[in-house]
Amino acid sequence: MKNTFCIGGVHPHDNKSFSAHKPIVEAPLPKQAVILLSQHIGAPAQPVVAVGDKVKVGTLLAKAGGFVSAPVHSSVSGTVAKIDNVLDGQGQPAPAIYIDVEGDEWLPEIDRSKGLVHECTLEPKEIIQKIQDAGIVGLGGACFPTHVKLMPPPGKKAEVLIVNGVECEPYLTNDHQLMLEHGEEIIVGIRIVMKALGVTRAIIGIEANKPDAIEHMQDLVSKVLGIEVRALKVKYPQGGEKQLIDACIGRQVPSGALPIETGAVVDNVATLTVNGEEFKVEMEREPEPEKKKPVVRPAVAAAEPADAPADKGAAVNKANAVKAPLPGVITDILVEVGQEVEAGQNVIVLEAMKMANNLQTERAGKVTAICVKVGESVMEDDALVVIE
Repeated sequence: MKNTFCIGGVHPHDNKSFSAHKPIVEAPLPKQAVILLSQHIGAPAQPVVAVGDKVKVGTLLAKAGGFVSAPVHSSVSGTVAKIDNVLDGQGQPAPAIYIDVEGDEWLPEIDRSKGLVHECTLEPKEIIQKIQDAGIVGLGGACFPTHVKLMPPPGKKAEVLIVNGVECEPYLTNDHQLMLEHGEEIIVGIRIVMKALGVTRAIIGIEANKPDAIEHMQDLVSKVLGIEVRALKVKYPQGGEKQLIDACIGRQVPSGALPIETGAVVDNVATLTVNGEEFKVEMEREPEPEKKKPVVRPAVAAAEPADAPADKGAAVNKANAVKAPLPGVITDILVEVGQEVEAGQNVIVLEAMKMANNLQTERAGKVTAICVKVGESVMEDDALVVIE
């Protein structure tokens, strides 16, 4: 009997025959590329190029704009034509860099050789740093910065990496084809992420409507210690993080808790190009976040104890506040009113996109106000902790 999650689920027609087993093709170069600065959840990236600059494939176009953010690199070579807004996929204006494409020149430090290097000599912190520097984010859904997901909060330890090859949504077949064409690269990527997390076990979950992918991946993992393939019953939404944890290791994420409470970290199917110390990681879709009704509370005055009721009239100096980089829920407050803190110190933990994010202060000083409580929902740019 194939595994699945234990509560709920539906069985829609998958309609995957329209695109299943169609080969992956390389798109032709456009005359002009428009590269958005918000290709991830969190703060938009900040441009580091100007109109008229020459760029190559891999050139840094914009640096990360905050804690939850990611740098953006050029995918084409050419000349920066303008930096302006463009309508995004939802019809909203978004900042972007327009590049007139000229040839196909790559930065020389990018390794383009075809050989696959199976061993990564980097230390875990170095792996995570390279992922962060490369601007790797989930390639669908919320586009959450991947390096954050690979850093469990203090006191938590990953025991197993669960790799999401479920693709339970109707019509979608890109992960299926990715496993068929680039299974070996996926295995190398899994081993790199296992090393980054410090785990010795990984499970690849694939729904039973992809028997060829299951067989192919099983053949590949038969040569690798610590990685197994789990065939799962076809049921929606099996690709959801909590459902997949239940299906693969039989543990349920407690209500209001993070998946790391089960000892699991979940990443979708990944592709990697590896050679020595240079590698590229592409994390696929992540589940959409659960929408929570925001609760807005005034700040706690500095003269009061941290657990005292907030003063309804209290004013917050937002310019000196650590602010929420994205919507989420406060899961821990690491400082108290009156406490001295150093620049770069963790002050609050925000759960967003089912991950715990340690938010840091960029300035040294004294905590003069705590504007939220544990369990409270916040919106992007809300003031959380004021440092004077």
